[in-house]
Amino acid sequence: MRKSILKSLKPDIIVEMLDMAVAFENWNKVMERADMLYQCVQSIHEEREEYRSKVLPLAYIHTERPLIYYYGFSHLMRGMAHRKMGQVDQARACIDQYADLGWMENLDEVGMQVVQEFRHKAQVNRYALEIEAGQVELLEEFVNFLLEHPEEWLVGLKVITEAAVRHRWQIDRVLYMYEDQIQGVGREMDSSNNDDMYHYCYQRALYEQWMGRPQEAVEFILQAIQLAEKLGMDRYFIRCTALLESLREEATEEQIGRYRAMLEEMK
Repeated sequence: MRKSILKSLKPDIIVEMLDMAVAFENWNKVMERADMLYQCVQSIHEEREEYRSKVLPLAYIHTERPLIYYYGFSHLMRGMAHRKMGQVDQARACIDQYADLGWMENLDEVGMQVVQEFRHKAQVNRYALEIEAGQVELLEEFVNFLLEHPEEWLVGLKVITEAAVRHRWQIDRVLYMYEDQIQGVGREMDSSNNDDMYHYCYQRALYEQWMGRPQEAVEFILQAIQLAEKLGMDRYFIRCTALLESLREEATEEQIGRYRAMLEEMK
């Protein structure tokens, strides 16, 4: 993309565009916009370095976050897209890039904090990538990591449950360890993690169905339906109702009653 066009773009606007592409699970669009963000921030960085070398006043381009954040975010989003498309080697390469962002000079305290945050994200996502790829031998290590970093429990459990469904692992022992937090999922719906909660509940419903516990599966799909409605995501809702209908004959009358009541409220 030409520099003249890049200069007219704002990194924070591209971040919003990326978030929208992720919400719609359009991974090709995520790749395209991640590249756009990288080129945009690279153009700003090169211009700033040129001004510094000539001892000129820096051209002012307002960004909500330190410049290093946008480098990290572009690699993070590209890595997510590769991961979702099953391109494991490319995803690993992206993780390596945002795991080490300390190369930028003149980072202040806020910038160094961003570097540390992306290093932590890289740890989480390395585990997630390998677990999703079927590396069951890393499961215990990942669970121990989550115990040391309780703020990551929901993201981690979502990854583990999805991998269990895909690879047919029995993870009841892991789920039992997080029983208290899981019971709170339906009661404490924080808008900041509704999407993670939805995906966890949906995958947990699939897991319970596979384990031959249809009524437990229905409980989780009912929670997922509530979250899909809060998120305003029609395709999530359709996915949930299709799964619930497949379990209808094994659900209790009380569960079907709650399901009907939810549908009435959503009209």
